[in-house]
Amino acid sequence: MNKLKYVHFIGIGGISMSAIAKVLIHNGVKVSGSDSGESKITKELSELGAEIFLGHNSANITNPDLVVYTAAVKDDNPELVRAGELGIETVSRAAMLGRIMKNYKKAISVAGTHGKTTATSMMTYVLMKALLDPTVMVGGELDIIDGNFRIGKSEYFVTESCEYCRSFLSFFPTVGIILNVEEDHLDYYKDIDDIKTAFADFANLIPQDGVLVVCAEGDNPKDCVKSTKAKPIFYGFEKGDYQAHNISFDDFGYPTFDIYKNVEKIVTLTLNVVGRHNVLNATGIFATALAMGIDVQAIKAGLEAFSGTKRRFEKKGYCNGALIVDDYAHHPTEIEATFASVKKIKHNTVWCIFQPHTYTRTLALFDDFAKVLSKVDRVIITDIYAAREKDTGLVNAKQLADAIPDSRYMPNFEDIADFIKSVAQKGDIIITMGAGNVVNIGDMIKD
Repeated sequence: MNKLKYVHFIGIGGISMSAIAKVLIHNGVKVSGSDSGESKITKELSELGAEIFLGHNSANITNPDLVVYTAAVKDDNPELVRAGELGIETVSRAAMLGRIMKNYKKAISVAGTHGKTTATSMMTYVLMKALLDPTVMVGGELDIIDGNFRIGKSEYFVTESCEYCRSFLSFFPTVGIILNVEEDHLDYYKDIDDIKTAFADFANLIPQDGVLVVCAEGDNPKDCVKSTKAKPIFYGFEKGDYQAHNISFDDFGYPTFDIYKNVEKIVTLTLNVVGRHNVLNATGIFATALAMGIDVQAIKAGLEAFSGTKRRFEKKGYCNGALIVDDYAHHPTEIEATFASVKKIKHNTVWCIFQPHTYTRTLALFDDFAKVLSKVDRVIITDIYAAREKDTGLVNAKQLADAIPDSRYMPNFEDIADFIKSVAQKGDIIITMGAGNVVNIGDMIKD
């Protein structure tokens, strides 16, 4: 790492890629990068001194020491091809993150199909409140670190660890957390058994003297840790070494609950984020931090200070007196958790504007999407956000809308905004939901 003078990033506008780029800039490395279009992230990087190219072109490769690429980049990418022709070393985003992680004795990896960003953020708050000066890379923006990365001077490093393309197997964690294991990324994985194999390999990265914390809710996570080097610590509601009990919610949906270790009550927590799923996330982080030797009161202070990350049930403002919330949920389980959180808040009608994310996910989980979206009062479906994919013609957003009773298919954001402004009333909740650009609708309707 110390020998690097100049690094080029293919797909630099991604949240994780940008964090790595910012770390290198902070350490005096020259950085350039390309992305398909301009964004808030590319503008920030440019202001920090990075050279940004819009679009991918072989001419963007001007003799860097190293080229870093995202998992979405294909072998025929002109910049990747040019780097090969010039004999320049290329590494994936995950491999680059693994190289950084190798420098830390307390390297914490947060894995799971859902909840990685939130749980990583919770751990960041705990480490900060414990004055442990961590280095952080997270897939969302946090107030406590004023962005999505932080350079610390201690042995502590924390990052979320994505399973897509088995990226997390390039890491070197000494502490690992598995939040959940479900079907997703079926454009890459064959089935749930293939996914479980990847998580089992991840669990085996944790050394024998490391810390491995696993959710006890559902069989999949437990199946992944049957033969690990480290002895797993389990957490859950009714199962596990650490359990959350006596859960109650206030009028805003914020939970108060007790954490027990076996039969002994350890602490009472009141969170500043909504939902039963966040009770589970906080319990897992509590168990992890305690196993790392962090003081109970510091853990409590960190978890209670955490008030969410951008795009995770983020309150955006009001429209006609109706609360606007933006949420990153793009998997049926995540959507169900968000709707469960909404039920804890006093409201009238819930309007959900959902943007499906990728064609493969929409097709593979079509029935699950239709079932969970049918549980909310009013649903508007807009076009599928392609992300890294091309339209296969096998599935579209109108088909999903047709499978949901009383829902509307509306492809145009301006039409959606005009409609919502005409129907939303005081006491309603408006949720823009998805991992794409559906967030923009909230800004369009905000008073």
